[in-house]
Amino acid sequence: MTSSDPSSHLAAPESPLRRSPLHDRHVALGAKFAEFGGWEMPLQYSGVIDEHTAVRTGVGVFDVSHLGKALVAGPGAADFVNATLSNDLGRIGPGKAQYTLCCDESGGVVDDLIAYYFAEDRVFLVPNASNTAEVVRRLAAAAPSTVQVTDKHTDYAVLAVQGPRSAELLAAIGLPADHDYMGFVEAEHEGVPVIVCRTGYTGEHGYELLPKSEFAEPLWDALLGAGEALGVRPAGLGARDTLRTEMGYPLHGQDLSLEISPLQARSGWAVGWKKPAFWGRDALLAEKEAGPARRLAGLEALDRGIPRVGMAVLDADGGRIGTVTSGTFSPTRKVGIGLALLDTAAGVAVGDEVTIDVRGRRSRVRVVDPPFVPSHVR
Repeated sequence: MTSSDPSSHLAAPESPLRRSPLHDRHVALGAKFAEFGGWEMPLQYSGVIDEHTAVRTGVGVFDVSHLGKALVAGPGAADFVNATLSNDLGRIGPGKAQYTLCCDESGGVVDDLIAYYFAEDRVFLVPNASNTAEVVRRLAAAAPSTVQVTDKHTDYAVLAVQGPRSAELLAAIGLPADHDYMGFVEAEHEGVPVIVCRTGYTGEHGYELLPKSEFAEPLWDALLGAGEALGVRPAGLGARDTLRTEMGYPLHGQDLSLEISPLQARSGWAVGWKKPAFWGRDALLAEKEAGPARRLAGLEALDRGIPRVGMAVLDADGGRIGTVTSGTFSPTRKVGIGLALLDTAAGVAVGDEVTIDVRGRRSRVRVVDPPFVPSHVR
């Protein structure tokens, strides 16, 4: 996951940084690298727009092995996860994955993550890179004696195969591709186990593959080799960010954080409001009853301005009514787009015109409901 501007907080790498098990493959492909979450990861190969377009029209393969991995295991593991993280595991069963949030008692978001529900005694978590240690620490500190929480951050790689031709690519290398959205299966490639989940962060039909780290290279090679006929592109974190911004998907640290609650980030759908317990429940219920003081909204440029992180959103009188949290130029729409936290007291509604402060110049934008392009995830 990258920032709304692929170069804005992906600074030049500084040592020591963790590296993906596919690092040498990226070097051979001529990737440009950047630091993210303590990892040196590929920002782009052929260019952000080329890679973005490949995912929207064909298929792209991302290395997102910097994402965290943690195992919660033992009798009562699923019940424990359900009593701590926001979403309700009771809504799904074994073989399904679920987007969920780790909140603190203030209702702020420590991290957003995917929970893989294997069984009542085994739940696998995929947090964000920079937050993995903190999520593991919090869960381990709260776990009952029957439940073990283990950091598996470097044990697994994660490859995201995304785009309308992604199912064809998986079939071409003998992996299953017909399971439901947010479903996963334990499969094999060339005799090696790999978890195949129907999910992603681009808004396209796609999959995330989790092999053990030592088996990542042959799987990557197989995907790129079989994908030549499909026009496959290796894709970096720059394209991943423009793709997720077009969908209005939040990025932790910008669009939701310890200071930005699920309700403010329009992620209340990922909260099991009827559960008797989860971290931050009391604070979130109180905020829900009172109504959040600010809400995330989409912005679409009406002129040549491009929303960027931190820009002020202004009303007709020039008063500040919000802040841009993500923004980019949309390669699909050919227009500036962004997400912004807007004060609810300002009374701004979808369709209203406001402005953003672009280095002292007021640029016109319209308030919209994301996504900015149609979703094809299901």
